Amino acid sequence: MKSSLVIVYHRQPYEEHVEKGRTVLKENASPNGIVPALKGFIGQVESASWIAWKQTASDKPRFERRITVEDSSGKYDVMRLPLRAEQIRQFYHVVSKEALWPVINSFPSLYSSENSHWETFREVNRLFAEAACEEAAPGAVVWIHDYNLWLVPGFVRRMRPDVRIAFFHHTAFPARDIFCILPWRDEIIDSLLCCDLVGFHIPRYAHNFVALAQSLRETLGVTTRPVDADLQRIGTALAEATTPVEIRLPGRRVRIDAFPIGTDASLIRELMQRPANDLRTAAIKREIGEVKVIVSIGRVDYAKGTREMLLTFERLLQRRPELHGRVKLFLTAVAAAEGMRVYQRARQQIEQLAGRINGHYGTLSWLPVLLSTTSMPFEETLCSYRAADVCWVTPLRDGLNLVAKEFIAAHENTSGVLVLSEFAGAAVELGDALLVNPYSIEQMDKAIDRALDMPADEQCARMQRMQALIERHDIVHWTRHVLGLFAELRAQD
Repeated sequence: MKSSLVIVYHRQPYEEHVEKGRTVLKENASPNGIVPALKGFIGQVESASWIAWKQTASDKPRFERRITVEDSSGKYDVMRLPLRAEQIRQFYHVVSKEALWPVINSFPSLYSSENSHWETFREVNRLFAEAACEEAAPGAVVWIHDYNLWLVPGFVRRMRPDVRIAFFHHTAFPARDIFCILPWRDEIIDSLLCCDLVGFHIPRYAHNFVALAQSLRETLGVTTRPVDADLQRIGTALAEATTPVEIRLPGRRVRIDAFPIGTDASLIRELMQRPANDLRTAAIKREIGEVKVIVSIGRVDYAKGTREMLLTFERLLQRRPELHGRVKLFLTAVAAAEGMRVYQRARQQIEQLAGRINGHYGTLSWLPVLLSTTSMPFEETLCSYRAADVCWVTPLRDGLNLVAKEFIAAHENTSGVLVLSEFAGAAVELGDALLVNPYSIEQMDKAIDRALDMPADEQCARMQRMQALIERHDIVHWTRHVLGLFAELRAQD
């Protein structure tokens, strides 16, 4: 059976576990994040398919390429592309992470195409496109996700002119002069302009994309509208007063959308109300002791600003000796998969800085930095948020950042302070966070001082306003918005 919605994302929509020699498919351990958000669409459409890769050792895979899955999201088909290790290395570890990722996040000095094999990247994108076309019913929506599949729309348009093509960027999108560093810019922009809909989290990234299209291709005009009040933070780094909604090209138009994904606030609230999690939160507080707890949870990535955060924490301990023994930074920086050379230096810096701070300031009874490089179960993460006094989220660049929203949801009706980078997409929504420029030593120092010293009544007032916002703009709200756009795509001539 062909599908009315085909989701194209490189990751499989489940986790594989080997039990008694058999591979068992289980739902994702975390109910939050990109995969669970996309799976929320499965029960909302007539039929759905998911395209992902699965590594194989040869051209003849020892697994079924197409399987049917039935879980809490509903019943759907999964088309698994057999990719060899070398294909994955080039497509994901090299081209995506060494060439595209630095440009996307506006770090041109880190860009390198020295080891990139673009032909392999193109071939993998073509394989994703062929699989999507095979699964799509006439007039279906093919919904493609993230920058490593930038070339899929162009292949799909040539193979299946009858389908509607949508693309969503979960990352930032850079200014046009930075994007144009890429030697493959023409092929990428031509592919993205084959879409009927191109989506972003925030208006700034939509403006950057439209400006790129106007620089590289003939356009007949752009339609804009005022930004919704909930997304206006004029005076901050990513603020925009207007957002583009359409690019007109010779013979066709491309719809542009900027709408930030939400977290499942109601689910988090439900989880935090469970007695077991209440007890676990209390246990974490007892284990940490009578100290102010700062939590920062993310992954190893130079764009996440973890190095800058640790340097700020070190300066805090230097200038405020009264905090010795009274504050602790609980830092989770999940290590990247083996083979991701681009992140090795970032990991070494994090580990060396954490060791330096603990070695200089730590005592037998107090270590100022508790560093973990392994991920925690979702409910344990939520309990850590609830136990913390401050959440420190200061990436140098981020498409959105759901950690900030998860922290707010976990702190329902309680105090707590969110320190958030102006360069995270979520900053245009969360104006009651302490917004900070992570490139400024002075601003970073002042922000963490203010977070630790903020009166409880101000904390509660800020938190309540942010909780109200993430309740309005939750994952259900985002899902309804996107489904409305899909309906418009199907209705257009």
